[in-house]
Amino acid sequence: MRNFASKLGSEFRITLGILALMSIIPLFMADRYWLGVLIVSLYFVMLAAGWNLLAGFTGQFSLAPAAFGMLGAYATALAWKYGEFVPVLGILIAIVFTGGLGFLLGKLVLRLQGPYLALTTLSFAEIARLLIFNSYAITNGDLGMRVPALVEGRIEIYYIFVLAVALVQLVLYIFLKSRAGFFLAAIRDDEIGARSRGVDTVLWKTIAFTLSSGICGFAGALYAHFAMLITPELGLLLQTGIVVSMVVIGGMGSLVGPLIGGLLVYLTSEALRDLGGWHLVVFALLVILFGRFLRSGLWGLFNQLQSKEGRSAHLQGQTKSLNQGDQAK
Repeated sequence: MRNFASKLGSEFRITLGILALMSIIPLFMADRYWLGVLIVSLYFVMLAAGWNLLAGFTGQFSLAPAAFGMLGAYATALAWKYGEFVPVLGILIAIVFTGGLGFLLGKLVLRLQGPYLALTTLSFAEIARLLIFNSYAITNGDLGMRVPALVEGRIEIYYIFVLAVALVQLVLYIFLKSRAGFFLAAIRDDEIGARSRGVDTVLWKTIAFTLSSGICGFAGALYAHFAMLITPELGLLLQTGIVVSMVVIGGMGSLVGPLIGGLLVYLTSEALRDLGGWHLVVFALLVILFGRFLRSGLWGLFNQLQSKEGRSAHLQGQTKSLNQGDQAK
Protein backbone atom coordinates (compact mmCIF):
# COMPACT_ATOMS: atom_id res chain seq x y z
CA MET A 1 0.00 0.00 0.00
CA ARG A 2 2.85 2.36 0.89
CA ASN A 3 4.63 1.61 -2.41
CA PHE A 4 1.38 2.21 -4.30
CA ALA A 5 0.89 5.59 -2.60
CA SER A 6 4.52 6.54 -3.26
CA LYS A 7 4.14 5.58 -6.93
CA LEU A 8 0.96 7.66 -7.21
CA GLY A 9 2.66 10.63 -5.59
CA SER A 10 5.58 10.44 -8.01
CA GLU A 11 3.25 10.17 -11.01
CA PHE A 12 1.11 13.06 -9.78
CA ARG A 13 4.16 15.32 -9.48
CA ILE A 14 5.26 14.35 -12.99
CA THR A 15 1.83 15.20 -14.42
CA LEU A 16 1.95 18.58 -12.72
CA GLY A 17 5.42 19.11 -14.18
CA ILE A 18 4.18 18.32 -17.70
CA LEU A 19 1.21 20.66 -17.25
CA ALA A 20 3.51 23.39 -15.93
CA LEU A 21 5.60 23.06 -19.11
CA MET A 22 2.42 23.24 -21.18
CA SER A 23 1.39 26.43 -19.39
CA ILE A 24 4.32 28.31 -20.93
CA ILE A 25 3.52 27.27 -24.52
CA PRO A 26 1.38 30.39 -25.25
CA LEU A 27 4.38 32.55 -24.34
CA PHE A 28 6.19 31.52 -27.52
CA MET A 29 3.38 30.03 -29.64
CA ALA A 30 0.17 32.03 -29.95
CA ASP A 31 -1.10 30.36 -33.15
CA ARG A 32 -4.88 29.97 -32.72
CA TYR A 33 -5.03 26.76 -34.72
CA TRP A 34 -2.40 24.85 -32.74
CA LEU A 35 -3.68 26.20 -29.45
CA GLY A 36 -7.06 24.80 -30.48
CA VAL A 37 -5.44 21.45 -31.25
CA LEU A 38 -3.84 21.42 -27.79
CA ILE A 39 -7.18 22.27 -26.19
CA VAL A 40 -8.90 19.36 -27.93
CA SER A 41 -6.03 17.06 -26.94
CA LEU A 42 -6.56 18.10 -23.29
CA TYR A 43 -10.25 17.27 -23.67
CA PHE A 44 -9.25 13.77 -24.75
CA VAL A 45 -6.74 13.58 -21.88
CA MET A 46 -9.61 14.05 -19.41
CA LEU A 47 -11.72 11.40 -21.15
CA ALA A 48 -8.71 9.07 -21.11
CA ALA A 49 -8.10 9.74 -17.40
CA GLY A 50 -11.74 8.92 -16.62
CA TRP A 51 -11.64 5.71 -18.66
CA ASN A 52 -8.29 4.72 -17.16
CA LEU A 53 -9.82 4.87 -13.67
CA LEU A 54 -12.15 2.07 -14.74
CA ALA A 55 -9.98 -0.01 -17.05
CA GLY A 56 -6.51 0.65 -15.66
CA PHE A 57 -7.16 0.85 -11.93
CA THR A 58 -10.36 -1.21 -11.54
CA GLY A 59 -10.17 -3.68 -14.43
CA GLN A 60 -13.63 -2.79 -15.82
CA PHE A 61 -13.80 -2.37 -19.61
CA SER A 62 -16.40 0.27 -20.48
CA LEU A 63 -17.18 1.51 -23.98
CA ALA A 64 -19.01 4.66 -22.89
CA PRO A 65 -16.43 7.40 -22.08
CA ALA A 66 -17.20 9.37 -25.24
CA ALA A 67 -20.94 8.97 -24.60
CA PHE A 68 -20.58 10.51 -21.15
CA GLY A 69 -18.52 13.31 -22.67
CA MET A 70 -21.35 13.90 -25.16
CA LEU A 71 -23.95 13.83 -22.37
CA GLY A 72 -21.95 16.36 -20.37
CA ALA A 73 -21.78 18.66 -23.40
CA TYR A 74 -25.54 18.42 -23.99
CA ALA A 75 -26.32 18.83 -20.29
CA THR A 76 -24.65 22.24 -20.15
CA ALA A 77 -26.09 23.21 -23.56
CA LEU A 78 -29.66 22.34 -22.50
CA ALA A 79 -29.17 24.05 -19.12
CA TRP A 80 -28.19 27.24 -20.93
CA LYS A 81 -30.89 27.05 -23.62
CA TYR A 82 -33.88 26.08 -21.49
CA GLY A 83 -32.84 27.06 -17.97
CA GLU A 84 -30.76 30.14 -18.87
CA PHE A 85 -27.98 28.95 -16.58
CA VAL A 86 -24.61 30.62 -16.98
CA PRO A 87 -21.85 28.34 -18.33
CA VAL A 88 -20.20 27.76 -14.93
CA LEU A 89 -23.46 26.48 -13.45
CA GLY A 90 -24.08 24.48 -16.62
CA ILE A 91 -20.73 22.71 -16.16
CA LEU A 92 -21.62 21.87 -12.55
CA ILE A 93 -24.99 20.53 -13.71
CA ALA A 94 -23.21 18.40 -16.33
CA ILE A 95 -20.92 16.89 -13.67
CA VAL A 96 -23.82 16.05 -11.35
CA PHE A 97 -25.96 14.71 -14.21
CA THR A 98 -23.32 12.45 -15.75
CA GLY A 99 -22.07 11.32 -12.35
CA GLY A 100 -25.61 10.45 -11.27
CA LEU A 101 -26.28 8.66 -14.54
CA GLY A 102 -23.03 6.76 -14.13
CA PHE A 103 -24.08 5.73 -10.63
CA LEU A 104 -27.43 4.40 -11.87
CA LEU A 105 -25.87 2.63 -14.83
CA GLY A 106 -23.15 1.21 -12.60
CA LYS A 107 -25.70 -0.25 -10.20
CA LEU A 108 -27.30 -2.03 -13.15
CA VAL A 109 -24.32 -3.31 -15.12
CA LEU A 110 -21.34 -3.70 -12.80
CA ARG A 111 -22.37 -7.15 -11.67
CA LEU A 112 -21.46 -8.14 -15.22
CA GLN A 113 -17.89 -8.83 -16.30
CA GLY A 114 -15.75 -9.02 -19.42
CA PRO A 115 -17.52 -8.83 -22.78
CA TYR A 116 -20.96 -8.55 -21.15
CA LEU A 117 -20.00 -5.30 -19.43
CA ALA A 118 -18.41 -3.97 -22.62
CA LEU A 119 -21.49 -4.80 -24.72
CA THR A 120 -23.85 -3.30 -22.13
CA THR A 121 -21.98 -0.01 -21.97
CA LEU A 122 -21.72 0.03 -25.77
CA SER A 123 -25.50 -0.40 -25.99
CA PHE A 124 -26.00 2.44 -23.52
CA ALA A 125 -23.67 4.69 -25.51
CA GLU A 126 -25.49 4.04 -28.78
CA ILE A 127 -28.93 4.50 -27.18
CA ALA A 128 -27.84 7.85 -25.70
CA ARG A 129 -26.42 9.03 -29.02
CA LEU A 130 -29.49 7.99 -31.01
CA LEU A 131 -31.83 9.65 -28.51
CA ILE A 132 -29.98 12.93 -28.93
CA PHE A 133 -29.75 12.43 -32.70
CA ASN A 134 -33.50 11.90 -33.07
CA SER A 135 -34.74 14.51 -30.56
CA TYR A 136 -34.89 17.39 -33.04
CA ALA A 137 -37.42 19.36 -30.99
CA ILE A 138 -35.06 19.44 -28.01
CA THR A 139 -31.49 18.98 -29.26
CA ASN A 140 -31.74 19.94 -32.98
CA GLY A 141 -30.59 16.41 -33.82
CA ASP A 142 -27.64 16.18 -36.17
CA LEU A 143 -27.80 19.95 -36.79
CA GLY A 144 -26.21 20.48 -33.40
CA MET A 145 -26.71 22.98 -30.61
CA ARG A 146 -25.12 26.37 -30.14
CA VAL A 147 -23.37 26.87 -26.82
CA PRO A 148 -22.02 30.16 -25.40
CA ALA A 149 -18.30 30.60 -24.90
CA LEU A 150 -16.94 30.27 -21.38
CA VAL A 151 -14.39 33.01 -22.09
CA GLU A 152 -13.61 34.98 -25.23
CA GLY A 153 -9.87 34.53 -25.74
CA ARG A 154 -8.25 31.36 -27.09
CA ILE A 155 -5.33 31.66 -24.65
CA GLU A 156 -7.70 32.04 -21.69
CA ILE A 157 -9.67 28.88 -22.56
CA TYR A 158 -6.36 27.05 -23.07
CA TYR A 159 -5.31 27.85 -19.50
CA ILE A 160 -8.75 26.80 -18.24
CA PHE A 161 -8.25 23.38 -19.87
CA VAL A 162 -4.75 23.05 -18.39
CA LEU A 163 -6.16 23.81 -14.93
CA ALA A 164 -9.06 21.42 -15.55
CA VAL A 165 -6.67 18.56 -16.33
CA ALA A 166 -4.68 19.42 -13.18
CA LEU A 167 -7.92 19.35 -11.16
CA VAL A 168 -8.91 15.97 -12.60
CA GLN A 169 -5.48 14.57 -11.76
CA LEU A 170 -5.71 15.97 -8.22
CA VAL A 171 -9.13 14.38 -7.66
CA LEU A 172 -7.88 11.03 -8.99
CA TYR A 173 -4.74 11.23 -6.88
CA ILE A 174 -6.65 11.93 -3.66
CA PHE A 175 -9.21 9.24 -4.45
CA LEU A 176 -6.67 6.56 -5.37
CA LYS A 177 -4.32 7.40 -2.52
CA SER A 178 -7.11 6.62 -0.05
CA ARG A 179 -8.21 3.08 0.77
CA ALA A 180 -10.38 3.26 -2.35
CA GLY A 181 -7.28 2.82 -4.50
CA PHE A 182 -6.28 -0.28 -2.54
CA PHE A 183 -9.77 -1.77 -2.94
CA LEU A 184 -9.89 -1.00 -6.67
CA ALA A 185 -6.46 -2.57 -7.21
CA ALA A 186 -7.62 -5.66 -5.33
CA ILE A 187 -10.73 -5.88 -7.51
CA ARG A 188 -8.63 -5.49 -10.66
CA ASP A 189 -6.11 -8.16 -9.67
CA ASP A 190 -8.49 -10.72 -8.14
CA GLU A 191 -12.14 -9.77 -7.78
CA ILE A 192 -13.18 -13.10 -6.27
CA GLY A 193 -10.35 -12.94 -3.76
CA ALA A 194 -11.25 -9.34 -2.86
CA ARG A 195 -14.88 -10.32 -2.32
CA SER A 196 -13.86 -13.23 -0.12
CA ARG A 197 -11.91 -10.81 2.08
CA GLY A 198 -14.95 -8.62 2.67
CA VAL A 199 -14.57 -5.99 -0.04
CA ASP A 200 -17.94 -4.83 -1.41
CA THR A 201 -16.81 -5.13 -5.02
CA VAL A 202 -20.05 -3.87 -6.60
CA LEU A 203 -20.08 -0.79 -4.36
CA TRP A 204 -16.49 0.19 -5.13
CA LYS A 205 -16.86 -0.49 -8.84
CA THR A 206 -19.98 1.68 -8.82
CA ILE A 207 -18.14 4.49 -7.05
CA ALA A 208 -15.34 4.29 -9.61
CA PHE A 209 -17.86 4.27 -12.46
CA THR A 210 -19.62 7.32 -10.96
CA LEU A 211 -16.38 9.28 -10.65
CA SER A 212 -15.26 8.24 -14.14
CA SER A 213 -18.60 9.33 -15.63
CA GLY A 214 -18.47 12.68 -13.83
CA ILE A 215 -14.94 13.34 -15.13
CA CYS A 216 -16.02 12.57 -18.70
CA GLY A 217 -19.10 14.79 -18.29
CA PHE A 218 -16.90 17.60 -16.97
CA ALA A 219 -14.61 17.24 -20.00
CA GLY A 220 -17.56 17.27 -22.40
CA ALA A 221 -19.11 20.35 -20.80
CA LEU A 222 -15.83 22.27 -21.03
CA TYR A 223 -15.41 21.19 -24.64
CA ALA A 224 -18.92 22.41 -25.46
CA HIS A 225 -18.11 25.93 -24.25
CA PHE A 226 -14.89 25.88 -26.26
CA ALA A 227 -16.34 24.54 -29.53
CA MET A 228 -19.63 26.50 -29.13
CA LEU A 229 -21.35 23.93 -31.37
CA ILE A 230 -21.98 20.34 -30.36
CA THR A 231 -23.40 17.39 -32.29
CA PRO A 232 -24.13 13.72 -31.50
CA GLU A 233 -20.86 12.82 -33.23
CA LEU A 234 -19.17 13.47 -29.88
CA GLY A 235 -20.56 10.12 -28.73
CA LEU A 236 -19.49 8.00 -31.69
CA LEU A 237 -17.76 4.71 -30.90
CA LEU A 238 -14.81 6.01 -32.94
CA GLN A 239 -14.25 8.63 -30.23
CA THR A 240 -14.13 5.92 -27.58
CA GLY A 241 -11.66 3.97 -29.73
CA ILE A 242 -9.38 7.01 -29.76
CA VAL A 243 -9.64 7.28 -25.96
CA VAL A 244 -8.77 3.60 -25.53
CA SER A 245 -5.77 3.91 -27.87
CA MET A 246 -4.51 6.90 -25.88
CA VAL A 247 -4.56 4.99 -22.61
CA VAL A 248 -3.06 1.80 -24.06
CA ILE A 249 -0.24 3.69 -25.78
CA GLY A 250 0.41 6.00 -22.84
CA GLY A 251 0.19 3.35 -20.15
CA MET A 252 -2.79 1.88 -18.27
CA GLY A 253 -3.05 1.98 -14.51
CA SER A 254 -1.01 5.15 -14.07
CA LEU A 255 -1.73 8.86 -13.68
CA VAL A 256 0.88 9.79 -16.29
CA GLY A 257 -0.19 7.39 -19.06
CA PRO A 258 -3.42 9.11 -20.16
CA LEU A 259 -1.68 12.49 -20.24
CA ILE A 260 1.23 11.23 -22.36
CA GLY A 261 -0.99 9.12 -24.59
CA GLY A 262 -3.64 11.81 -25.02
CA LEU A 263 -1.17 14.47 -26.09
CA LEU A 264 0.92 12.17 -28.27
CA VAL A 265 -1.96 10.46 -30.08
CA TYR A 266 -4.03 13.56 -30.79
CA LEU A 267 -1.12 15.76 -31.83
CA THR A 268 0.22 12.99 -34.06
CA SER A 269 -3.22 12.38 -35.58
CA GLU A 270 -3.47 16.09 -36.39
CA ALA A 271 -0.04 16.02 -38.02
CA LEU A 272 -1.10 12.97 -40.09
CA ARG A 273 -4.51 14.36 -41.03
CA ASP A 274 -3.43 14.77 -44.66
CA LEU A 275 -3.32 10.96 -44.88
CA GLY A 276 -7.10 10.86 -44.46
CA GLY A 277 -8.43 7.85 -42.61
CA TRP A 278 -5.08 6.10 -42.74
CA HIS A 279 -3.93 7.76 -39.53
CA LEU A 280 -6.62 5.72 -37.72
CA VAL A 281 -5.13 2.56 -39.21
CA VAL A 282 -1.72 3.61 -37.86
CA PHE A 283 -3.11 4.02 -34.34
CA ALA A 284 -5.02 0.74 -34.56
CA LEU A 285 -1.78 -1.04 -35.45
CA LEU A 286 0.01 0.72 -32.58
CA VAL A 287 -2.65 -0.44 -30.13
CA ILE A 288 -2.24 -4.02 -31.36
CA LEU A 289 1.55 -3.83 -31.05
CA PHE A 290 1.44 -2.23 -27.60
CA GLY A 291 -1.18 -4.70 -26.41
CA ARG A 292 0.96 -7.60 -27.61
CA PHE A 293 4.50 -6.51 -26.78
CA LEU A 294 4.31 -3.55 -24.39
CA ARG A 295 1.21 -3.75 -22.23
CA SER A 296 2.51 -1.15 -19.79
CA GLY A 297 2.65 1.48 -22.55
CA LEU A 298 5.19 4.26 -23.01
CA TRP A 299 5.17 5.14 -19.32
CA GLY A 300 5.83 1.52 -18.43
CA LEU A 301 8.68 1.40 -20.96
CA PHE A 302 10.20 4.50 -19.39
CA ASN A 303 10.00 2.90 -15.93
CA GLN A 304 11.58 -0.31 -17.22
CA LEU A 305 14.48 1.58 -18.78
CA GLN A 306 14.91 3.61 -15.61
CA SER A 307 14.96 0.44 -13.51
CA LYS A 308 17.60 -1.13 -15.78
CA GLU A 309 19.74 1.99 -15.53
CA GLY A 310 19.33 1.97 -11.76
CA ARG A 311 20.32 -1.71 -11.51
CA SER A 312 23.27 -1.12 -13.83
CA ALA A 313 24.47 1.82 -11.74
CA HIS A 314 24.03 -0.26 -8.57
CA LEU A 315 26.07 -3.14 -10.02
CA GLN A 316 28.77 -0.75 -11.16
CA GLY A 317 28.88 0.74 -7.67
CA GLN A 318 29.20 -2.70 -6.11
CA THR A 319 31.99 -3.66 -8.53
CA LYS A 320 33.83 -0.43 -7.78
CA SER A 321 33.54 -1.03 -4.03
CA LEU A 322 34.87 -4.58 -4.40
CA ASN A 323 37.80 -3.37 -6.49
CA GLN A 324 38.62 -0.70 -3.94
CA GLY A 325 38.45 -3.32 -1.20
CA ASP A 326 40.84 -5.60 -3.08
CA GLN A 327 43.26 -2.74 -3.63
CA ALA A 328 43.17 -1.86 0.10
CA LYS A 329 44.11 -5.47 0.93
